[in-house]
Amino acid sequence: MARTSLSKPIIALDADGVLLDYNAAYAKLWGKVFGMLPTERDPNAYWAMDRWSVEKLSGSRLEIFRGSFDAQFWSRLPAVASALEACFSLSDAGYSLVCVSALQPRFESARLRNLKDLGFPIERVIATGGSDAAGNSKKAAVSMLGCVALVDDYLPNLADLGPTVHTALITRQPNGSPNTGPALSHVNSSHAQLADFASWWMRSAGWHPGGVSS
Repeated sequence: MARTSLSKPIIALDADGVLLDYNAAYAKLWGKVFGMLPTERDPNAYWAMDRWSVEKLSGSRLEIFRGSFDAQFWSRLPAVASALEACFSLSDAGYSLVCVSALQPRFESARLRNLKDLGFPIERVIATGGSDAAGNSKKAAVSMLGCVALVDDYLPNLADLGPTVHTALITRQPNGSPNTGPALSHVNSSHAQLADFASWWMRSAGWHPGGVSS
């Protein structure tokens, strides 16, 4: 159901790279499947395969690893540092938070369980199923919710959302990042992490501790 004028304004938050540390979970899963934790190759790498010293998989080893990305995996990712505090700051300021994730819908409940177990003030996850050949796969969910903002670490997810949605890009690790090119000109704001966005957003709105707006 779309947001009504009497309800709290909704901010949509991406999961992997914004709320949850997918890259750290990737390394842990690699160690579980293959018996040895990979060493870190580039702490500033955007993609997990570039961050860790891992081989390029093929054949049966690739299928085994892919099969390990199951509901148990998606329900146990660690939180990004300071993301929990950032979410509580936004929630305390009067915003309703919804996780809009490009995860396959069959793992939607696992993602929600993960967030709730970590203590995030998020009661709903919408899994959009990844890339959409017709355009931004998150557009329909953001429109349906009537979001005032989408915070995401993947530039294509911020495309074509319309003038009423603030698009906030989390830049995080820059090496090999897909967040480059002319499309950056359409992003409304950029931040290193969710905590930076939360602080900036509330300052821009004139919000102060105690819930008083200037």
